[in-house]
Amino acid sequence: MKWSWSLRLGKLFGIDVVIHWSFWILIVWIALAGLGSGSTLSQVVATLLFVLSIFGCVVLHELGHALTARRFGIKTRSITLLPIGGVARLESIPEQPRQEVLVALAGPAVNLVIAAITAVYLLVVSGLDGLRADPREHVVNAFLYVNVFLVGFNMLPAFPMDGGRVLRALLAHRMDRVDATRLAASIGQFMAVLFFFGGLFLGHLLLFVIALFVYFGAEAEARMVELRAAFRGLSVREIMYTEFDSLSPGDSLDTAVAKLLDSAQQDFPVLGADGRLAGMLTRSDLIRALTERGRESSVGDAMQTEPETIDESAMLIDALSKLQEGRLDSVPVTAGNGSIVGLLTTENMMELAMVRRATRDREVKTTPEAV
Repeated sequence: MKWSWSLRLGKLFGIDVVIHWSFWILIVWIALAGLGSGSTLSQVVATLLFVLSIFGCVVLHELGHALTARRFGIKTRSITLLPIGGVARLESIPEQPRQEVLVALAGPAVNLVIAAITAVYLLVVSGLDGLRADPREHVVNAFLYVNVFLVGFNMLPAFPMDGGRVLRALLAHRMDRVDATRLAASIGQFMAVLFFFGGLFLGHLLLFVIALFVYFGAEAEARMVELRAAFRGLSVREIMYTEFDSLSPGDSLDTAVAKLLDSAQQDFPVLGADGRLAGMLTRSDLIRALTERGRESSVGDAMQTEPETIDESAMLIDALSKLQEGRLDSVPVTAGNGSIVGLLTTENMMELAMVRRATRDREVKTTPEAV
C-alpha cells in the first residue's frame, strides 16, 4: 500500500523516502504556533529547520532498521515520514528472535551514534560547559537531547515500537511466536493507554496520536503474525473456491445483478469466448456502473480489464500480501497454462484463520501441562 498524496523525496540506498501528506500539518502547526506567540519570521524559520533536522535523524533511524534487515535478506519498500516519526515498510519481519533484536536495535543505535558525535563536538568546541548548557537556549544541545530522548522513547516496551519488538523477540525464546506476539501486543496496548492518559493530563496532542498508533499498530501486527502462522505451509490451491460464477463481457449489468443477489459471491471473473480471463467485475465496479450507465450496459464496459491474478501454486501468505497491497477482496486463480481454475477471497482466508486459531487455542488448553 502506498501512502495517499505522499511526496517522494528520492532514494537512499535504493529505498524510496517519502513524506506523508499529514506531515505538512505538523509543519504548518509549528509555523502558526510560532507566529501566534510573537516569534519573528526568522525565529520561526529557525525552528522549522531544527524540526527538519530532527526528522533527518528519523530518516537515518529508519535507514538503520532497513539496512540491518537487508543483511538478513529482507527488503524495504519505503521509508515514510509521519508527524509522529517515521515508518520503514519492511517486506517482512525477521522470525528468528536474534535477527529481530538486531533489526529493532539498529534504529535507536543510529540515534545513539548521532548523540555521541554531537556530544564530542560540544566537548571539543565548548568543553564541559557546552554539555551543561540549557538546551532551550542552545540549538546543538537541543539536538543532542532530542536524539537521546529518541533512543529512550523508542526503547519503551510498547509493541510495535522498537523496544516492544525486542521484548517480543525475547519472549519468543521461551514461547511460541504467536503467543509471544499476543503478550507483547497486550503490553503495548497497556502502554498506549498510559500514553493516552499522559496526553490527557499534560494536554499533549502528540501523545494522543502516539497512543492510537501504538494501540492499533499492536493489534494489526498481532493479527498478521497469527495469519502467517495459520497459513504457513498452505498453498492457494488448498483453499481456493473451485465452484464460482463467472460472466461474459457481453452480459448486461442486469445479469451481473442477478448473480450478485442469488449467491454470496461478490466479485466475478469475466471470461472471454476462449474461456480465458478477460477481466474482473467487483461489486464496487458493478454499483458504480449501475449509477453511471444503467442496468442495460454491458459487463465489458464496467469490468477491470487487467485484473490481478495469482497462480494456484503460490503460498497462501504471499497471496494475502498481494490482496492487502491491492486492497482486493478476491483474486482469480490461474493454472500454469494461464486458464482460470479458482477464486481466492479474503473472507475465506479469514474464516480459515479463525478456525485454525480456535483449534490451536483448544490444543493449548488441553495439553497435559495446561490440565
